Amino acid sequence: MSADQAKTRPARRGRTMTRAEIREMFVRLRDLDPDPTTELEYRTPFELLVAVILSAQATDVGVNKATRRLYPVANTPQAILDLGEDGLKRYISTIGLFNAKAKNVIAACRILVDRYGGEVPRTRAELEALPGVGRKTANVVLNTVFGEPTIAVDTHIFRVANRTGLAPGKDVRAVEDRLLQVVPEEFLLGAHHWLILHGRYVCKARKPDCPVCVIRDLCRYPDKTPGTPPQP
Repeated sequence: MSADQAKTRPARRGRTMTRAEIREMFVRLRDLDPDPTTELEYRTPFELLVAVILSAQATDVGVNKATRRLYPVANTPQAILDLGEDGLKRYISTIGLFNAKAKNVIAACRILVDRYGGEVPRTRAELEALPGVGRKTANVVLNTVFGEPTIAVDTHIFRVANRTGLAPGKDVRAVEDRLLQVVPEEFLLGAHHWLILHGRYVCKARKPDCPVCVIRDLCRYPDKTPGTPPQP
């Protein structure tokens, strides 16, 4: 269990959101941000794939700082292979676990060049076969680049799903499976981004910003941060 999971007190047993409340939740989140997307900066499927690999246990801000230096120099599998592992490390050394990530990115680039003509594959199985790519990374690419209704459950989504009563689960896969069952189809494409952004900026780990939360009245979390919502 991660530190974030340990700090996530779930909604009380039997106090999950109703389907009507879930729909209302996503209506409100959509009204706030009609076209949500990742905060990782990218222009091509390959750039996003590399950025997501680099983002493990790192912030999007930190990854963006590194890729702003890297991508003008090398933003294709062959170009990164030409840099070599040591050359790549010089661009991503500010990111945590950069040694292991450089090794994975180089290995993934070799596969992309040899098997896929330098293109990013479109199936989960092919993506997850790439070094450094797990289910969460594959879900991000499938959702953000290829428009698949997938939900990549990170610590933010895990926290929001459990706290609110949206989709309680003991681990990330259980939460993912539950979300795919309960999120209305019309919201599935954007749900991944809405939930991450809500967890990152409102339903924060240490002290959720409940007074400004647009779904406070729907949320089942028993320990809401006290405060008066701002007047319109």
